[in-house]
Amino acid sequence: MSDVLCAIESEDWTAFAKLVHPYVSWTEDGHTTRGRTRVMAMLAGRAHTSGSHTAPPAREYEMRDGQVYQWTA
Repeated sequence: MSDVLCAIESEDWTAFAKLVHPYVSWTEDGHTTRGRTRVMAMLAGRAHTSGSHTAPPAREYEMRDGQVYQWTA
């Protein structure tokens, strides 16, 4: 899953989109965001407000069709 984290840190949303399923369920601190474009917007927005380009590593994840379908941090 380091590829996903690297894409987030470098703000490479094209690479991120290839790694993450369109219907991804992304959960951090009990809050779930669904859908690849919403997840990208959430992560990009966080970078602009906090200056941080990182996301917590997954405690659990599920793959579907070779892409991350569920991410729980």
